[in-house]
Amino acid sequence: MFPYIPLGPISIPTFGLMVAIGLFVAAYVVQADLVRRGVKTDAFMIIGIAGLAGIVGARLYHVLETPREFLADPWPMLWTRFGFAWFGGLIGGFIALILMARSEKIAILEFLDACGPGACVGYAIGRIGCLLSGDGDYGKPTSLPWGMSFPHGVVPTTDKVHPTPIYEFLVWIVIAWILWKLGSATIQKGLPTGGRIFFFYLILTGVARFLVELIRINPRSFFGMSNAQTASVASVFLGILLLISVKRKQTAA
Repeated sequence: MFPYIPLGPISIPTFGLMVAIGLFVAAYVVQADLVRRGVKTDAFMIIGIAGLAGIVGARLYHVLETPREFLADPWPMLWTRFGFAWFGGLIGGFIALILMARSEKIAILEFLDACGPGACVGYAIGRIGCLLSGDGDYGKPTSLPWGMSFPHGVVPTTDKVHPTPIYEFLVWIVIAWILWKLGSATIQKGLPTGGRIFFFYLILTGVARFLVELIRINPRSFFGMSNAQTASVASVFLGILLLISVKRKQTAA
């Protein structure tokens, strides 16, 4: 694994590099989605701000997951390069997107729909950063032929383990493709998406993350689930409820 790329007198963290690339590619996808919807705005600025908010949210959520460790020694937990919670990043990025949509005077639900595929692509690329750095985000030991060891990772292991970042990369790219196709079908029919793409984003990514956590080594808390699984269940139920609500409103109309 390659936690750092030496570049003269400095070393570039591969995780941070892939997050930056992920944000850039996500902005490109969001910009393309907004263009096909006829919305004029600067997606690169929006995604840049949302990405930073997501990083802050991911860090804060991780801190809240381990309050005793934080209170015992807060500064190292705040400033370390590691320890980012997916659900915290989702919340931080979501809040930033809502504020940016209002600032740009874009319909919030349509804007969130346009951000769904890009968010998946950005997350997928960011997971490659986890793989390259060997940051401990891998799964349980496995005898499968594609099992990987991370002897030189940030969190080293010589055991063959599930390369869960690769699983997530592949699954999130598929989800991005599904959401893009759903958006295309709706736009071609001249119908407003009304938040459906974003609601499906909550459902599909929630299911995917829940399943990945089954083979990942994380402490269990609520009903035998990890914190990420609990957040995933909440994401799925929220997406389903919002989807049902929209359909009921359409039926009533």
